[in-house]
Amino acid sequence: MAVVSSSAHVEAMQRSSSSFRTAIYLNIYDLTTLNNYLYWFGLGIFHSAIEINGIEYAYGAHDMPTSGIFQVEPRSCPGFLFRRSILLGTTDLSPMEIYDVMEDLASQYTGDAYNLLTKNCNHFSNDLCMRLTKKPSPGWVNRLANLGVFCSCVLPESLQVTMVQQPLEYHSSEDLQSLDNSDEDVLLLAPARGN
Repeated sequence: MAVVSSSAHVEAMQRSSSSFRTAIYLNIYDLTTLNNYLYWFGLGIFHSAIEINGIEYAYGAHDMPTSGIFQVEPRSCPGFLFRRSILLGTTDLSPMEIYDVMEDLASQYTGDAYNLLTKNCNHFSNDLCMRLTKKPSPGWVNRLANLGVFCSCVLPESLQVTMVQQPLEYHSSEDLQSLDNSDEDVLLLAPARGN
């Protein structure tokens, strides 16, 4: 999976460091063409991600107990068809405070904890949105999974976990501090402090 370099994250933080009013966008993708019909009934099978300072953050599954949060170019997550972007609000948090929120979420959203019904990309997007804007993401984005929780006994277990296309490279916070601009394709997130 294509990953934005950490240098892009640092540059984005520096660009916005003079003004702590940062726009928060929810980018929504279709997982199936059935969404063209389901969407009008308030349903759909969606992938969502949060865009902050020109970087899109999402959550996906892998088999390691490390962060499942990854970053991509906005509105171009591989394997999904971009549907729309919604301005969710703004945050007054500084870029470093946003980074701290992401580090905390990285320890909670590990790749091996992914569950299609109870801990998916839409749950991550909603949690991040709540932490940054104090408002939830639109309920329709994860409505089908929420309905599925009530019917989980009839769903095969294989439907409840979806792996990302390839394992994500993982770096500790010490590794991130030693990066220079020549280091490409490095995952931003590290475990929360103290882990």
